Amino acid sequence: MNTPPNHAPLVVETRGVGIAQSVESAHYGSIAVVDTTGNLLWSVGDAQALTFSRSTLKPFQALPFVEAGGLKTFGFDESETAMLCASHSGEDMHVALAERMLRKAECDEHHLQCGCHVPMRYSAFDLPAPAGATFDQRHNNCSGKHAGFLAYCRMTETPLDTYLDDGHPLQRAIRARVAATAGIDEATLAVGIDGCSAPNLALPLARLARLYALLARPEAADDARAEGAALAPAEALDRLLRAMTGHPELVSGTGRSDLLFMGSATGTDGQPELVSKVGAAGVQTFGVRSAGLGIAIKIADGNMAALYCAATAVLDQLGLLDDARRTALAQYARPPFRNHRGIVTGEMRPAFALARAA
Repeated sequence: MNTPPNHAPLVVETRGVGIAQSVESAHYGSIAVVDTTGNLLWSVGDAQALTFSRSTLKPFQALPFVEAGGLKTFGFDESETAMLCASHSGEDMHVALAERMLRKAECDEHHLQCGCHVPMRYSAFDLPAPAGATFDQRHNNCSGKHAGFLAYCRMTETPLDTYLDDGHPLQRAIRARVAATAGIDEATLAVGIDGCSAPNLALPLARLARLYALLARPEAADDARAEGAALAPAEALDRLLRAMTGHPELVSGTGRSDLLFMGSATGTDGQPELVSKVGAAGVQTFGVRSAGLGIAIKIADGNMAALYCAATAVLDQLGLLDDARRTALAQYARPPFRNHRGIVTGEMRPAFALARAA
């Protein structure tokens, strides 16, 4: 077992109103902000904390398929490319795309091994599913990723039924590509099993941030490749970046965080400034296009409301939010707590300041 991270308090919950507020509980975690070389620029807590990437890994799990020409082989358009990276809500548009991707790979729902859960269009908002509703694996938030896994197996003529095994050629290719792009020894990657049954990788938080710096600034990957680094090629990263930022509603879903984050900031070229991906158990990543920054955040107890609060504060402290963008993300910045009568009893608020690395 690795040494427990040296996390710091990132978000507090208060009770009381106005100046009478007192801290009732705290959510600890760590933050890393890096450039495309992996150089640590700002941090809070333990920037080297070994962190399971959870769904923030999805764009990089798609890299072997994209690099091998899978998008062209199966005719995957930009919306289907976005679904490779999605933690989707199981809305009709998501299920239809997952079905289309499976058909193109000459597969169907029974080939998926992601399991079935109540779609996030309900569970993410604590809503009950409609009476009598039935769901299958296409509704799983990871079904697009798994459809891509199956397409890779069809393209490479590798086994379909064992595509999630740690020793499968697909999973070996993913590990090698992630390690090379993050700039770490593959042997140092910790491996676990994700909620969708796929192998998931843990790496230092700052290295996870570097993946997103390169996703946001793909040309930096080719610069490093020219110097001999075994990074993913810029073309593959750019295809994933354009799909995610062009279709945030597919990567996420109606009313959900990644859709709101990616819609909150626009660059001078009119394109989304942020590429955003959330992961279970309190993980959030951003890539900042104009600055070539990667941001990775981990909330130790996995509290998602605390994660969104901390993420909004990071963006604000980095100067990425103007008044309009703060308004767009106001629901995350300092959400109030109400009791059963609707009385405001306190709030959640950030409790950190980014520290510039020495």
